[in-house]
Parts: sequence; C-alpha cells; structure tokens
Amino acid sequence: MPAWIIIVLVSILCVGFFVIGLSLTLIFKGHHIDSEISTNKDMQRLGIRCAVQESRDDLAGGDCRADGCSGNCAGCDIDHDRSRKE
Repeated sequence: MPAWIIIVLVSILCVGFFVIGLSLTLIFKGHHIDSEISTNKDMQRLGIRCAVQESRDDLAGGDCRADGCSGNCAGCDIDHDRSRKE
C-alpha cells in the first residue's frame, strides 16, 4: 500500500476522532456548551463579565448596564464610550 494512502487514512481517522471528541458535551448532555457571558448562569454567578463591560465600568465609574450594555460581548461596542465622552 502506498505511503500517501496511509497518510490520508490516518488523517481522516484523526479528524473523525477530534470531531467526536468535540461533540462529547452535545452527545452526553444534549446541548451545546453555553459560552456566552450574558446567558451563562455559572459565569454570572462567579462574577465573570465581558471585557468591554469591564472597560465601560472602569471608565464610567459605575454600572455600564445603565448605558445599555447587556454583558454580551457580541452586542457591546467599545467605541460607545469614546463617542459619549467626546
């Protein structure tokens, strides 16, 4: 059997192994890992916040939720603070 066929088969096997490994949470728990800060109750309980939210809190000296930040990094925009202070 040629060496390139062995390499291709081993590569396919490795990719399949990693896909199954990454799917274990979905397979055993039945849902995807919730890594979004605004919706993950455990992160909120531990006090983990979005980096943009922390920056806004530091700059404003208060709670950035008053400015409309939901704690969701995908929804936050760091330029919001700059435009407000100028």
